[in-house]
Amino acid sequence: MTRYDQSDLRRAAAAAIYAPSMHNTQPWAFRLRDGAIEVLADAGRQLEVADRSGWALRLACGAATLNARLALAWAGTPAEVRLLPPDAPEVIARLTPGRLRPPTYPERDRYAAIEHRHSNRDPFWPDPVPADARIRMIEAAQAENAWLDLLVGMTALTGFSEIAHSADRVLRRDERYQAELITWTDTEDAPDGMPVAVGAPVGEPQDLVPQRAFATRRRGPGRDYEPEPLIGILGTPGDRRLDQVVAGQALQNVLLTVTDAGLAASLISQPIEVTPARDQLRRSLGRTGFPQMAIRVGYGRPGHPSPRRDVADVIMK
Repeated sequence: MTRYDQSDLRRAAAAAIYAPSMHNTQPWAFRLRDGAIEVLADAGRQLEVADRSGWALRLACGAATLNARLALAWAGTPAEVRLLPPDAPEVIARLTPGRLRPPTYPERDRYAAIEHRHSNRDPFWPDPVPADARIRMIEAAQAENAWLDLLVGMTALTGFSEIAHSADRVLRRDERYQAELITWTDTEDAPDGMPVAVGAPVGEPQDLVPQRAFATRRRGPGRDYEPEPLIGILGTPGDRRLDQVVAGQALQNVLLTVTDAGLAASLISQPIEVTPARDQLRRSLGRTGFPQMAIRVGYGRPGHPSPRRDVADVIMK
């Protein structure tokens, strides 16, 4: 019977740590147990205010799981995945060795994109996202049992903008939420959190998309942030804990597909974090299921990657 070993664990963890997480909290850990690699939730890194339910933690760990899967497939030892195994409540995913085979070309491409993927919060250029890239994004979500709706036209964009800004105002008025955000911001020498360099320019009232207050730099007077961005809404049929882990895998699959296509992306979570806004967004899409994340996609200058903890710090003995 094939078993994973310490070198497989390190390879998987080294890829997994590049997954996105809210405020770059990196709420994951990894261990080898009985020849299987386990992705664990690090509850000590769960945001107490912004993520009381653990939704963002499960999304992040799902994204880390997708990266680990790609690393193992790239090495020719693809994994069979069991999410949220009932015998270990702290385990998000258990990866056991599957049939040995060479990686597929898409697996190679997405694995190569892992270290190049990072959120780009600067304004994107006006060049439209090509139709083939849009199709690939939708298929990437579907491949992981999720859906991605791309908002088309100013009517849909304006409706999303109103929902997102309404949610953002709710969060900005929450003093505990803002205090927690500050503790994860401007951590220039830390291996986690959000350095000022990765933040967007300070938002203005006319902007379609709200921005987190990670930075203080301003843009030229009268310049729009983006007049017509491409926004996608990622969702799942249900909203159980399992669905949220599935959403994390699908989110990362979409983001790596975006990166491989030469595009950039950033995440907009405010309308998901505020329950009435999420319900409104769900109704506006006119479909069944639950929105799990909004994604902004376009062409832009290379951004600044967020820091990452060392692999040794996330591997449990």
